[in-house]
Parts: sequence; structure tokens; C-alpha cells
Amino acid sequence: MKYLSLLIILFSFSVVTSAQDNIISRLEKSEPGQGRVKINQDPAIANLIGKQLKYDTTEKQGTFKMTGYRVQVYAGSNSRESKAEAQRLGARVKEYRPDIKVYTTFVSPRWICRVGDFRSIEEANAAMRDLKKTGVFKEVSIVREQVTITL
Repeated sequence: MKYLSLLIILFSFSVVTSAQDNIISRLEKSEPGQGRVKINQDPAIANLIGKQLKYDTTEKQGTFKMTGYRVQVYAGSNSRESKAEAQRLGARVKEYRPDIKVYTTFVSPRWICRVGDFRSIEEANAAMRDLKKTGVFKEVSIVREQVTITL
């Protein structure tokens, strides 16, 4: 029994010391014949190393931006006709896929209609194939862009 309690104490001490020995302290450790590394940062960052963060998405719906993909269904000129065509094609996308967001914007020198907020190119490719199957959207392509993801 005495040995078991001693073993438990030694084990808990080793866990505490290994938790304190993180990557920052190992990098800043001075070794003979080696270079010296000094890291200047907020101590709160060092406290987060090795901890697993949990996100509770049941209470609060959030959005964030990331690099993702959209499907471009139209790119015209800077005329009024091009603006009307971009808006018309955006409305047609909504008819076939009401679940996809439509973005009609003017990016000099043309009107562009892009749809979707896809994290991966595979998701964008599936949506592009669905739109091509309709026969309405002829010149569709996948574009890498900043997208808005809803949790």
C-alpha cells in the first residue's frame, strides 16, 4: 500500500512537470553548442498550448470567413444589359437550387454572378455539375474566393 501511494504521487508529479514542459520552454531551453531562441508573446498564448478547446454551437449560431470556393455562372461587361443578365441568372439559380446563396457583384470592369459558399473544391464541383445538368448555365466555372461559413 505504501508503495502504491508513492507510485501515484510520483506519477502525478511527472504528469504535472510534463504538462509544464511545452514547446515554448523546450525551444527557449539553453543547450551548450546550440543557438538561443527567445519567444516574446502574451503568456495567455503559452497557457493555451496543449489544451483542447471546445466550441458549443448549440446556443449561438456564428459565421466566419475563410478561403473557399464559389461557382461562377456569369461574367459580363460593365453595361446595364450585363447587370440585368447577371441578376437574371442569379434568380434562375435560386429556382433550381434555393439552398445556395447568390452573389451578384460588380468587379471592375464586369458584372459577375457567383453562387455558393463551399469549403472544398469537391462541394463546389458537385454544385457546378448540378447547375450544368439544367442546360441553362453553359459557362460555369469554379472560383477560389473568400466565403462565409455558417456554423
